Order: sequence, then C-alpha cells, then structure tokens
Amino acid sequence: MIFKKKEDIQLKPEIQVLIAGEEHLRFVDEINDTIEKASLERGTGIARRSHEYIASKISEGKAIIAVDGEKFAGFCYVETWNDAKYVANSGLIVHWDYRGHGLARSIKMKAFELSRTKFPNAKLFGLTTGLAVMKINSELGYRPVTFSELTDDEQFWKGCQSCVNYDILLRMNKTKCLCTGMLYDPAWEAKKQKPKTPFKIYKEWQEKRKNEKLSFSAIDWRKIIVLGR
Repeated sequence: MIFKKKEDIQLKPEIQVLIAGEEHLRFVDEINDTIEKASLERGTGIARRSHEYIASKISEGKAIIAVDGEKFAGFCYVETWNDAKYVANSGLIVHWDYRGHGLARSIKMKAFELSRTKFPNAKLFGLTTGLAVMKINSELGYRPVTFSELTDDEQFWKGCQSCVNYDILLRMNKTKCLCTGMLYDPAWEAKKQKPKTPFKIYKEWQEKRKNEKLSFSAIDWRKIIVLGR
C-alpha cells in the first residue's frame, strides 16, 4: 500500500461532511476495511463491525460520512444503549488519503450535533486510544471517566470482542483497558450558571429592597425608645 505524503494532500472544498443516506450504502465495505486496517495499524482500538450493522446505521440516519465527490473520506456512527439513556459516537475513521487536515474533528462535531438532536437527554460516551480523539472530545465537553460510569449494557461490551485487546478487558473484569472512557452529560450544562441579564439584576435588587423594608417595619420602636431612656 502506498501512502501519500501529507504535504501532497490538499483537502478540496467539495468535501462534504453530512448525515449518511441510502446513496452511501455503496461505501459500507470500504468503511469497514478502513476501520480494520486502522486498527491493525495502531495495534489497538476500533473493532470491525458487520456489513449489515454499518448498513443499518446508514439506513436509520444514524451515521455521518465525509465524501470527496465519489470518494469515501471518513465516517462515524451513532448507537444507543440502556433505552437511549446512553449514546456512543463510534467507529470514527478517516481514510489515510485525508488524514492530518482536521477532517476527524469535523466528523466528530457533526456526530455530536446529530446525537444531541436525536437524544437531547442522553449521556454521550466513547472509548478511544487516540490522543486526537481525546482532544476533540474534550473540546466538545467530554470528560475522562472510569468504565463504571459508562453503560452497563452487555451488548455494548460484546462489541469489543473483535478488538485485539479484548482479553485485557476481560482480565480487568471490564473495569479498564487500553482505551480511555470519556463521557458528556447534558446535566453538566444545566448546572453552569448563566450570566445575569440587566432585568434579572433589577428584579433581584427590587426583592432585596422589599425585604429590607419588611425587616425595618418589623422593629418594635417602642422598646427601643424605652431602652433609650
């Protein structure tokens, strides 16, 4: 296999990052081959999925694809666990001809938007060994967590069986592996204090003045006068 030098690669403006549709089913085998080759290249990570599984994600509108005209450039899909209480953006991959130019970030951000739109109350999580993905996740608001904070759905963990490091996961009783677990909880956003508007500040001032007047009127001035004598 011949890899192009990065300096010879220029991303063309016609590259599109979009929600995959039926017209993209022709890329399923190439997507899976790219995932598998990337996993072997790293010696870690992404587990190969079946043709049917990737195709179903595309057909359900739960996948993001990057295309350069008629060429496949990148991919990611969305899957749900624990009755959609947890959502994972999985299988993030960029074809080697398009690496090193920020395409993974664009795909990941689009998958994040899709997940938040379809499942606004779900916790988003993922497992990764890639520093680049960790950085992107951090930018989106993910935090590193222990595996105990991720889904306990057995079907999710079965998906790791085709990973070269599955034996490590089993030996650790699914508490840790070479992957890092990362989580985004929409509740974190709700807890962030919103900046006060001028109207909010004025209402708080009014309330404070009202309470001060009530406290002032409640003073027994007769006692104060008697004590003053």
